[in-house]
Amino acid sequence: MEGNLTPFVLLLALLTLQLCSADASPSRSNTQYIRTSCSVTNYPRLCYNSLSIYAGKIKTNPKALAHTALNVTIAATQETSVIMRRLSKIHGLKPIEAAAALDCMEEIGDAVDELQNSIDELSHVVRGSNFWLQMSDIQTWVSAALTDEDTCMDGFDEHNTSGRVENLVRRYIVNVAHLTCNALALINSYASASTEAFLP
Repeated sequence: MEGNLTPFVLLLALLTLQLCSADASPSRSNTQYIRTSCSVTNYPRLCYNSLSIYAGKIKTNPKALAHTALNVTIAATQETSVIMRRLSKIHGLKPIEAAAALDCMEEIGDAVDELQNSIDELSHVVRGSNFWLQMSDIQTWVSAALTDEDTCMDGFDEHNTSGRVENLVRRYIVNVAHLTCNALALINSYASASTEAFLP
């Protein structure tokens, strides 16, 4: 009985190895697609690190890549909004720091809304007569979110704050701004690729 099972086990192992090998190639091509796509962004390493874990979902689809970049960005922005809310309520915070944190929280809240609008609109984008208008709206919203993030940091500069609070805010805001910048670059790439597809 045991001798009869051995060839079956070997065959099963061989088939499993072949299946794994077959899956490995597309996975590598998917991550390579993300790496290549991220090369057009201002922060390619951050772009690749934040998106490569979704390679199986993105595959080699530029719309899926842009959509995933927006989802990653809004998640980080929402987290930053929570941090700003907590910062503004810290006991013993200087009034000027609390004011800057509240202003920043409002700006980041606006950025979240704008990113959500862009995600919703991108979900409904189809190639057709409205494509360019939809893409223009998306680009406008993401650009506005980037402006809000910059305004948040400017608020701390205007209030002349310094120390732990500003450093913490800067770390979060810079990360979110870089993610937003990358998402905008990938959206622009998607729009450009679609433009070329329409050309004769």
